[in-house]
Amino acid sequence: MATPKKLPSGSWRIQVFDHVDVDGKKHYKSFTAPTRREAQFMASEWAAGKAAQAPENLTLYGAVTRYIDAKRGVLSPSTVAFYEQTQRCYLRKVGEIRLKDLSNTALQIWISEISKDHSPKTVRNAHGLVSATLEMFAPDFRLKTTLPARKKPDLYTPSDKDVKMLLDHVAGKELEIAILLAAFGPMRRGEICALTSDDIHGDIVDVNKSMVMGPDRIWSVKQPKTYSSYRQIEYPHFVIEKMAGIEGRIIKATPEQITSRFCRAVRFSGVPHFRFHDLRHYSASIMHAIGIPDQYILQRGGWGSDNVMKTVYRNVINLEAAKQNRKIIKHFDKISHEISHGN
Repeated sequence: MATPKKLPSGSWRIQVFDHVDVDGKKHYKSFTAPTRREAQFMASEWAAGKAAQAPENLTLYGAVTRYIDAKRGVLSPSTVAFYEQTQRCYLRKVGEIRLKDLSNTALQIWISEISKDHSPKTVRNAHGLVSATLEMFAPDFRLKTTLPARKKPDLYTPSDKDVKMLLDHVAGKELEIAILLAAFGPMRRGEICALTSDDIHGDIVDVNKSMVMGPDRIWSVKQPKTYSSYRQIEYPHFVIEKMAGIEGRIIKATPEQITSRFCRAVRFSGVPHFRFHDLRHYSASIMHAIGIPDQYILQRGGWGSDNVMKTVYRNVINLEAAKQNRKIIKHFDKISHEISHGN
């Protein structure tokens, strides 16, 4: 909730976010009282009542706004921003329907329409927001829709050679440290940008916060979204030495700037195209390839479950797979050779 401001008259005023209309314009509710505490109380009381209002005449778009408001205090700024963007981009037309007039037919037509130009993941995310909203404001509505089939992600996992070439290209730059922390950690982009010298103890990096973008598109440092993201990572000593002497934030860039610089480095270093986030794929794949048990890979990477591991991170990098295939072929060639000479 916003901070109350004292007016020239001596009264206190506080403005509370109300809703976003279908044109994307934000609306606020204003409360004025003789004291700061009274203004805060009035705003809190209104916000609580707003979230609990009966939805008889509420549109789907308005219900989504109220759902986001009700969850605003417990969701991360980045999640709130994602929900609001999803609402603006995909719910404008179907959002005009009142909840009492909403039907599965209308929702299915909406899903089919956005599926024409958007990925199955995007459609599922939009559907998930609508589903959660209906569960809160129209619990008796039975949602029965068909979603587009999931597509296997076409991701490139960098090899040891790729990472070495990239590190050679950015040697001595701030981006080198970011790549080392992601590839040998693996740390996330936001975690890297929030890391400070106080979080480094010997060869141990204490991951306890992340830099995220809020709905106002301003970067801020917040606690991690999940408990599993809190962790301590032991790094090779040479990685720690790269950060020696840096006070305060280790990486001064924002996550957005890291992505931009990384894309340029990939383009000019000669390695195949891949994302900064794929360095985490690389790290997890290497750990899996050398026989590290999954529970330790999950803990080191800050994953809450192995769902992602099963679909992406457990794919051994191409170079390692080729090496193992050569061992298999060599073994069977040997067996074949022994059989032919035995006869």
